[in-house]
Amino acid sequence: MVARSINRVDVKFMPKGLHDIGQEKMQQELLKAIDEIDETQYDAVLLGYGLCNNGLVDLATRTIPLVVPRAHDCMTLFLGSKERYLEYFHENPGVYFKTTGWVERGDGVQQFVEDAIQSESGLGQTYEQLVEKYGEDNAKFLYEQLSDMTRNYRQITYIEMGLEPDDRFEKTSRELARERGWDFDKISGDLCLFRELVDGPWAEERFLVLQPGERIAPSFDDLIIRAEPPA
Repeated sequence: MVARSINRVDVKFMPKGLHDIGQEKMQQELLKAIDEIDETQYDAVLLGYGLCNNGLVDLATRTIPLVVPRAHDCMTLFLGSKERYLEYFHENPGVYFKTTGWVERGDGVQQFVEDAIQSESGLGQTYEQLVEKYGEDNAKFLYEQLSDMTRNYRQITYIEMGLEPDDRFEKTSRELARERGWDFDKISGDLCLFRELVDGPWAEERFLVLQPGERIAPSFDDLIIRAEPPA
């Protein structure tokens, strides 16, 4: 979408594991990236994120607008709208999404191992490490409770974006579902939100456009996010 955009767009790819280091640390990483931007060189800052467990709350720019998709999480961007995301999510409870990029880059989140919630809570430790730290009885309980992060899932849905070189990523996702005894589904993705994000115009019902100094806040309604006045 950037290569085809009518605008000149410079991209900064953020680490894959931001969602796993907690809201406050995620905010700090994103704010740092925004603060490093030379705003004299651009017309706007675009965030390719959903609200993502409030990881975007309080983010702001200094002198140019900040544009954010109205999305619960990043899967909305691959499905094309918040309405389609909610419809599919409600019809398929316990779904775990897979995309080409996520499969290609691997499932392991390595960028923030020390800061990750899994590490702090014990999810990143072996049974032997838990025994050493908490004793055998406590370790057994913790291991049973914490080791399976996916126990609430029962389906893998692969979102096909039309950019795949072949069917290798679909096969990987389908095999993972088979190994775990889960259902598998494949649906077509939609790049329109990505295209509208980099091209504009930013329709109010699909994007939040914050003016300089305004901060992102959850709206707790169908619009998902809203602008708060400068602090």
